[in-house]
Amino acid sequence: MRDWKLFNGEIVAEFRANAGRVPRFGEMPVLILHTIGARTGEIRETPLIPVFEGGEVYVFATAEGSTTHPSWYHNLRAHPRITIEAAGDQFIADVVQIPEDEAARIVGERAANVPQLAEYVAKATPRKVPVFVVKRV
Repeated sequence: MRDWKLFNGEIVAEFRANAGRVPRFGEMPVLILHTIGARTGEIRETPLIPVFEGGEVYVFATAEGSTTHPSWYHNLRAHPRITIEAAGDQFIADVVQIPEDEAARIVGERAANVPQLAEYVAKATPRKVPVFVVKRV
């Protein structure tokens, strides 16, 4: 099982050391969500690979195919207004969960073109992968 705190810390450090790029992810963009812990109230930094589509920015709660939602999912449900760090930018955003039927459509469309996402979705079954849209405030 992956140590998420250690892994996320490594990705955040790599992101900051490389002006918002994470070389191990190639050209894929990365965002750092500064969520507020649902139970602790502490700030958590979670790196995610967003999807830019139709003028929207989406993040998927895949947890690499875990059958349980990632911690950041619960944090966003409790505190959806957060700070987001992007390459050379930091801003406040509301991160809003997409309704389940629309999320399933978005996940299905993306999974058809992204084998890694398809793998995560299959592993997570029967859990539905939640999708959030980032709305800059």
